[in-house]
This record gives sequence, C-alpha cells and structure tokens, in this order.
Amino acid sequence: MDRRNSIKALVLGTVSAGVVIAACKSSKTTVAEVNMDDLMQEEKDYLAKVNAEAKFFDAHEMATITLLGDIIMPKDAVSGSASEAKVPEFIEFIVKDMTEHQVPMRGGLKWLDLHTYKMHQKAFTDCTKQQQLAIVDEIAYPKRAKPEVAQGVSFFNKMRDLVTTGFFTSEIGVKDLGYMGNVPNQWQGVPDDVLKHHGLAYTEKELKECI
Repeated sequence: MDRRNSIKALVLGTVSAGVVIAACKSSKTTVAEVNMDDLMQEEKDYLAKVNAEAKFFDAHEMATITLLGDIIMPKDAVSGSASEAKVPEFIEFIVKDMTEHQVPMRGGLKWLDLHTYKMHQKAFTDCTKQQQLAIVDEIAYPKRAKPEVAQGVSFFNKMRDLVTTGFFTSEIGVKDLGYMGNVPNQWQGVPDDVLKHHGLAYTEKELKECI
C-alpha cells in the first residue's frame, strides 16, 4: 500500500485521535500558516509566550526529528514532505506547549542514537539511507518488533503520531487530504427517475431559467 495513502487512512481514522484532539486545543497557535488576524488577543499572547521560550531540542535532535519526519511523510508527486510542511517546528512547539511529551521524545531520540551506535558505530543522522530505513523497519511495526527494541517502538509510535498530526494540520497536509471546507452545493434539479415516478417533468421554461 502507498505509504502516504495508508497514513492518511490512519489520520482519518482513530489511531492519531488522541494527539489530534490534544493539538486542537491550541490548533490556532501550532499551525505554521496561522493568520494572526484570526486570533483573539489572549491567543496571540500565548503564542508569543511559547515562541519566546528557549528551544527545547538541540540542533542534533532537530536534525534527527527532521530526518525521521521525512521518512514517515516523504515528498511525493502530490505534495511536499514533513519538513516542507514545517512539522519539526510543530513538534518543537508541541513539546513546549504539552510538556508531558518532553521526556518521551528526548529519551526516544537518545535511544535511537544508542541503538545505531551499537549497530553501525555512528549516530542515526550519519547512517546511510539504507541503514536508516532498516532501523526504522525494526521499530515501525509493533506486532513484529523484537522485545529488546520496545522503547524504540514506543518512541516511534509517538513520533509517527506527532508527524502525521503536524503534517495534516498544515496547509500542505490539508491540500493533500483534498479538504474543500464549506462550499455551496449546486442544485441540479430533481433526478429524472424521481420525476418519472411521480408522472412529472420540467417544462422547457423551467429547464432554461432554473436548471
């Protein structure tokens, strides 16, 4: 199955519902393309407060998050990648806005590097693309993952939820879903089979002026 379509199905289902609901509590401050004119003053103040806080992730952690995000949500012919949708910035905001994510995320990133050092004697970001994908495959499928990588599985589950939530609440992600918003319907008249069933028909004048 196409990776983007399968992730889209998860987002529209219930897998990421918990993170989506939590993120929606501050959705106007987390979406990168937010229109400041749409915000109440207290929302503007809160956004400014969080953005003014010191960065939680260091440069290496952000590089790892960016790389993982683009593996989870790569660029394709339809739309951009997670990094192009500013998902790393979204995750940085979320861990400052919802501090319960800080320890699991930082611990997971450290676990990932320790795991790759054991296997390849270098950090995840320094591994080859093939090595990176092989490591991700170890932790991306909970039912077939080995017990010794359980911490990695837990981290990747959280990472995947944050990436998909960040992506599909961005302008790029909304377009990728094909969401049109509220649009007016165009009345095409009563279907012919319904009219025939009731022995009715539109006159030429009605067809010309109304339909």
